[in-house]
Amino acid sequence: MEVAKTIHLIADKAGLRLDIYICRSDKDFTRSYVQRLINSGYVTVNDRVAKPSLKIKVGDAIVVNLPPPEPSPALVAEHMPLAILYEDSDLLVIDKPAGITVYPAPGHPSHTLMNAVLAHCPDISNIDGSVRPGIVHRLDKDTSGVMVVAKNKVAQLNLSAQLKSRRVLKKYLVLVKGHPSPEEGVIEAPIGRHPKDRKRMAVVPGGREARTLYRVKRRLDGYTLVEATLQTGRTHQIRVHFSRMGWPVAGDPVYGMRTPHLQRQFVHAFLLGFRLPSTGEYVEFQSELPADLEEALEKVSRL
Repeated sequence: MEVAKTIHLIADKAGLRLDIYICRSDKDFTRSYVQRLINSGYVTVNDRVAKPSLKIKVGDAIVVNLPPPEPSPALVAEHMPLAILYEDSDLLVIDKPAGITVYPAPGHPSHTLMNAVLAHCPDISNIDGSVRPGIVHRLDKDTSGVMVVAKNKVAQLNLSAQLKSRRVLKKYLVLVKGHPSPEEGVIEAPIGRHPKDRKRMAVVPGGREARTLYRVKRRLDGYTLVEATLQTGRTHQIRVHFSRMGWPVAGDPVYGMRTPHLQRQFVHAFLLGFRLPSTGEYVEFQSELPADLEEALEKVSRL
């Protein structure tokens, strides 16, 4: 059994499951990952292999052996359709469809946006040799809309600096359950990993600053179409913030609610504005509401 790192813990609480105790001891671990470690024999309690459900006792000596990380998937060019809204020597502005992951990751080794971008711009791999060259921001797999990809290191640094200083305008159309009040508002709530489910995000004390502006565009029977402007770019920010306010995103099975008329979350990045790295000129790009969301909106309007 190859081991890259070993963590030694002495239990200071009793009655917790072994997997839960380890997760709480290291917030970077997901519970499923810890369970895989335990079931594979990488964890011992008092020098004995244990089960994830073992109830620990105060003073138990827990040893967690971490295997070497799995190698990142290689980035391979794949000729796939790309809806390019704008292109110059520095960047690509792409209208991303729903259902496609931005870059390869465990579970999604290919057929990603980056595979298609590499086929279109082979030189982009020279930026840093990773599976996400040129990526300065991303959209969730099931979120559609406008995003920008840098084609060289200078442009990547320039766009990243604009994002960090909040000079990039990012607007979304979102359908939520309920009726937000007032008509316009600001949601400020820190976001971090969910304390019990490491695959989810949540509003948590000590989380990273997160700020979302919203404006009601259209009220429907039981639903509201809102325009959301992100002033920060936290993972799942829109979905977490609206859920926290009691206005869950329609079609979102994780933080919101399943909706009969939707096969995915109703979140669409319809506008992206920034300054071109080459000239400093401010530009904006827009994406029309996709057919599936337009159809869902029409069905909800008839309820």
